[in-house]
Amino acid sequence: MKRFDFPAATALMLALCGLSCGITEPKVTREVVLPLLQKEAESFKADAEKPDPKFAPLGVKNTWTIVAVEIHEQAGNKTQPFMGTIRFRIDSEMKEFDGTPLKKTLEKKFDYVYDTTAKKWQLKP
Repeated sequence: MKRFDFPAATALMLALCGLSCGITEPKVTREVVLPLLQKEAESFKADAEKPDPKFAPLGVKNTWTIVAVEIHEQAGNKTQPFMGTIRFRIDSEMKEFDGTPLKKTLEKKFDYVYDTTAKKWQLKP
């Protein structure tokens, strides 16, 4: 009859436990995802303010102001634990044919979800 080797079995069990414990993903927190959404807002603003060559003859200038960056927890949703909203105020200015300035202001809102698989904010359709 073969004897069971307890020290070897214990070592194997500890090694397997150590491997499985190291695989767990850290919990995504509000403190981690909020700066990422703020960075997304800054990037969106920079892209939106680039002059459009089609409107260059009209002298159109758009200024995007970040009004708010908000996140809300989605309890029970492990793949998309947070929902976010970026609110902008857009001030648009151009000149009429007679040279008088024409100004418009509008508000725009964009909804996002944080995807834990991709580890980034994604625009919600």
